[in-house]
Amino acid sequence: MRLPITLIAAALLSLQAHAAEPTCSAAATEKKLAGAAKNSFMKKCEADAQAKCEAAAAEKKLAGAAKNSNVKKCVGEAVGA
Repeated sequence: MRLPITLIAAALLSLQAHAAEPTCSAAATEKKLAGAAKNSFMKKCEADAQAKCEAAAAEKKLAGAAKNSNVKKCVGEAVGA
């Protein structure tokens, strides 16, 4: 019972934390990047998002499946489609 509650709470917190920042895809489109420049920007942006999400999960003291799920969702939201 604790794991689903933890996952829900973590998901809600990550939504609030990333709502103000544009996604990597949106930022690349806004900057009108294409080709190698876009690929480079997206790779760096994804790496930055991974680091931020890992730090946020550590701050929340998440571990195991809860941490992995939270980080995956957080990075996905930061990168965008």
